[in-house]
Amino acid sequence: MKLLWVFGLVGFVLSRWVVCFEDLNVTEVYHAESYGVSSSPLMVGLSLIEGAAAKGAVCLDGTLPGYHLHRGFGSGANSWLIQLEGGGWCNNVRTCVYRKKTRRGSSTYMEKQIPFTGILSNKAEENPDFFNWNRVKLRYCDGASFSGDGQDEAAGLNFRGQRIWLAGMEYLMLKGMRHANQALLSGCSAGGLATILHCDEFRALFPRTTKVKCLSDAGLFLDATDVSGGRTLRNMFGGVVRLQGVQKNLPKTCTNHMDLTSCFFPQNSVTNIKTPLFLLNAAYDAWQLQASLAPPSVDPHGYWRECKLNHAYCTASQIRFLQGFRNQMLNAVKSFSMSRKNGLFINSCFAHCQSERQDTWFADVSPLIGNKGIAQSVGDWYFDRAEVKAIDCPYPCDKTCHNLIFK
Repeated sequence: MKLLWVFGLVGFVLSRWVVCFEDLNVTEVYHAESYGVSSSPLMVGLSLIEGAAAKGAVCLDGTLPGYHLHRGFGSGANSWLIQLEGGGWCNNVRTCVYRKKTRRGSSTYMEKQIPFTGILSNKAEENPDFFNWNRVKLRYCDGASFSGDGQDEAAGLNFRGQRIWLAGMEYLMLKGMRHANQALLSGCSAGGLATILHCDEFRALFPRTTKVKCLSDAGLFLDATDVSGGRTLRNMFGGVVRLQGVQKNLPKTCTNHMDLTSCFFPQNSVTNIKTPLFLLNAAYDAWQLQASLAPPSVDPHGYWRECKLNHAYCTASQIRFLQGFRNQMLNAVKSFSMSRKNGLFINSCFAHCQSERQDTWFADVSPLIGNKGIAQSVGDWYFDRAEVKAIDCPYPCDKTCHNLIFK
């Protein structure tokens, strides 16, 4: 049995190998050598959302959406943490047809068990504030950050992200979440963007007496100029919005004065979110560097290749370009950070997704800003122990980073 578990875990890690990291349709970053899995992580089984099909809440290929739930206990029995899975987007029929044959578009291909580490861990020494909460991972199988609503019958594609979100929340409310006295919606990467888009909807599920906040990890995708002067990510997001019928689910506070594609970028909506929100992001986001700022399509001569694989190989001019990207990120959160209810942890690392990995979330060698790590910062903010507006000095000042090095 133990051997089977080891093989399962190795398969899980390898399935997220970084070979495909430059693909715009992938936003998860895992590296087998630094995944940060504890010695015996909790493995949690996959369940399907019963009755979802009747609501039209299905994955790209029409299968039922899935989730993983580990029940809370003790003082956390009535507290709920929902983690929205990441994994890129599909912006045209071709990429969505490909995606529906993977775990990102079909529950048929989803792992039957996944490890709960970092913010999902059930061990107090790994996750001091949330270890005994009800912790849920809602699987991502729509390709539009849980926000599309449409279909392409000819291609056999269902764009039902918004319905999956609603069916998932309704189902979890019946599972006991309606009794929550405190709740946290979180997500990493494409799931971090989904967290921002759905934060106020999540708040609206609960009575005013329930403490509700949101945490977006690596979800601050910027409408930035790439190294060729083009708009790689903007073009990508525009395709997602048009193809998947996202427009009807974008925040009205944005769409009443900006174009639809701009409103899929979180920088244009975070300031208007009423619910307390925490933004956890690397200033030199590794996914955005790889796939949005300098993808192979805009770097045909490979000038950026070594820099993308290892920041130590970046030239002075490349670092200047990346400092400009960091400045854009800080400008994007300036008014957001003025609200006392909001929190920030922007470290000067070449990383992506830091809340689910044990080594970055809470360990002896976790990244710090000042003398405070990510888990403590999020906990202090959630429980109102301290105001958290942590912004690192620029690269290369931070020696605590867990930078992603690609081989």
